[in-house]
Amino acid sequence: MKRRGDRGIVYSSAMGRMCPQCGQPVAKCRCQTSPRAPQGDGIVRVRRERKGRKGKTVTTIDGLPLPSDELRKLARDLKRHCGSGGSLVDRIIEIQGDHVNLVIEELEARGYQVKRAGG
Repeated sequence: MKRRGDRGIVYSSAMGRMCPQCGQPVAKCRCQTSPRAPQGDGIVRVRRERKGRKGKTVTTIDGLPLPSDELRKLARDLKRHCGSGGSLVDRIIEIQGDHVNLVIEELEARGYQVKRAGG
């Protein structure tokens, strides 16, 4: 275990990252009672990417103004709607395959302002 000054444990191999305010593991942090979504310009951007993915096509969705738990739920729903796998990486939803049109229709039906990004 590493210690940094009077702040307590910063990282523990048993529990991972620790919250500096409450001293609990980040996953069980008590000081995040009202999670806030990061503010952006209010536009959800959907794009198709292949670069850096060994030729595989991936649909990425970013700019969603949702807290982390709701973002995970939306990612799960979109993957089911597309009938494909995917993941959530750094607040960007990645869905395997080219599902740009399907994702745009679903997000617009949910009331989001959506733009197709990229070429």
